[in-house]
Amino acid sequence: MLKAVSQLDDKQLNWRPNEFSHSISTLVRHIEGNIIERVSKGILNQEILRNREDELKHTFVSKSELEAIIEERIQLIIDTIRKISDETLEQKQMVRNRERTNLDMLHQCAAHFSEHMGQIFYIAKQCLKEDYKSTSL
Repeated sequence: MLKAVSQLDDKQLNWRPNEFSHSISTLVRHIEGNIIERVSKGILNQEILRNREDELKHTFVSKSELEAIIEERIQLIIDTIRKISDETLEQKQMVRNRERTNLDMLHQCAAHFSEHMGQIFYIAKQCLKEDYKSTSL
């Protein structure tokens, strides 16, 4: 995500193809909301309220703010996974009225992030065209 975001300016990061689509800034804020809900609240048992509707509203966010969100939240996931015990992985959290293990939620988060990262890369390619530098390793 950082490789894609670093190639764009504030205007491009907040651009969306139409009023029914999301911008990169909105997608990053949505991923952040998911991390807050599933990791901070669900796994780390922190008292946090997520406002999903607010994170999905088209709101201008600067490139530096987006980069900070990505770095901070991905680091939270890394730190959590490094420290998590097998017992904690098997603990359950309620997700949409259904019990899910923390391990299941980490897998779900990875799939969810992957979907939105694909959208982010596609938007970046639309904005940059032939100037887009691949994020592949």
